[in-house]
Amino acid sequence: MRSSGDGTAVGGAFPLRSEAADPGTETVGYRGPTACAAAGITYRQLDYWARTGLVEPSVRAAYGSGAQRLYSFRDVVVLKIVKRFLDTGVALQNIRTAVRHLRTRGVQDLERMTLMSDGATVYECSSPDEVVSLLQGGQGIFGIAVGVVWRDVEAALSQLHGERIDTGETLVGNNPADELARRRRDRAV
Repeated sequence: MRSSGDGTAVGGAFPLRSEAADPGTETVGYRGPTACAAAGITYRQLDYWARTGLVEPSVRAAYGSGAQRLYSFRDVVVLKIVKRFLDTGVALQNIRTAVRHLRTRGVQDLERMTLMSDGATVYECSSPDEVVSLLQGGQGIFGIAVGVVWRDVEAALSQLHGERIDTGETLVGNNPADELARRRRDRAV
């Protein structure tokens, strides 16, 4: 398997490819600080990535002073994947390619996908055979199981606050240590 140097691969497993995405059915969005906490990034990173177009919020962008970005669950998963790629030294150009690809994939595709990289190219593997094929190439490879990241983000967001997209109502996470959140939840019932 050879890398062409532009984030695509020649031969072997499948480099990231585009297919139509499922239509968005999000009902909950997450503000910047919540997205940062769930993805394990700083607000400064989040802001920079949004301003440079690396990962833009799909629910609501911040236009003008005082407007707040609102990220979908899927956006937060992508944020966490970007963080992992950066931590392992993948080139930003290849991360951008991976982000564009992740945005095109359906939810079920993401849950069973493994992203593999040799640092120069990012590959999508959807079966154990494809992972083995990459590993047999003899080069250093690391992988990110998107389904595992998905579940990590899901667990983190269940402890944090979200916002209903249609009404703007704050949804309180299930954090047992958050006394104020518990009182709000009890009062709402």
